[in-house]
Amino acid sequence: MNGKVWKGFAAVCALALSAGWAGQAGAQTSEVKEKPALYTYVADWNIPREKWADMDKSYAPTQKLMDKAIADGTIVGYGNDTTLVHQADGITHDNWWSAMSMAGVLNVLDQLEKAAGSGTSVLASATNHFDNIYESRYYNWHPGTVKDGYTYAASYRLKPGAPDDAVETLSKRLVVPLLEKLFADGTLREYEVDTQAIHAEAPGMFSIVYLAANAEGLDKVNAALDEAIKSDPLGGVAFTSMIDISAHHDDLGRSNATYK
Repeated sequence: MNGKVWKGFAAVCALALSAGWAGQAGAQTSEVKEKPALYTYVADWNIPREKWADMDKSYAPTQKLMDKAIADGTIVGYGNDTTLVHQADGITHDNWWSAMSMAGVLNVLDQLEKAAGSGTSVLASATNHFDNIYESRYYNWHPGTVKDGYTYAASYRLKPGAPDDAVETLSKRLVVPLLEKLFADGTLREYEVDTQAIHAEAPGMFSIVYLAANAEGLDKVNAALDEAIKSDPLGGVAFTSMIDISAHHDDLGRSNATYK
């Protein structure tokens, strides 16, 4: 994914809001509605390279537990990601699961801890580890399983003076309408706009996350973003952005995921 494209998209967002776009975007806003909270638990790991094959094998022992949790409605999705664009001392792998309640994600965490055994021995080799719980009100997914897909996450920090409903406004007026089109035509298998449910960092961070079944899907997203920027009806002078671009970063991973 081209980070410059998402930076341009952020600038369009700021222009739209600063220019008082409420009237022009009213139709889109009425179509995009806030959904019940979706919670996602993500465990991030930095695994030594010589242990990567062991990490891939470690997911199998917990699959039965995860499939049962999906079947009984405790969770609505689960999966794992392998980082493709590595950073010094950055994460190499993650595993995650999503539920429609905080209790859902924590109950599965409790089950995994109680079932810890041979499948988790590789985790002891991790040189870095941290967890996050995210909340989303704007998301969608196609039921089923994706093998060796691609997950892209663009993370941003709002400026201190941004309005309290900044993420809601950006989601309703720009992000979700664009991603829904790509979701409807099958380019994306899942997307969500995440904020931290448990603030491990200062408030103001949010992420736009989407899953494509293949690499061609990433190119289609890039093309759609380019077109969205070129066809922006507002034009004129860009006003001060609500986004602190200096805090922006992207993540790209190879993904396996199952959704209810």
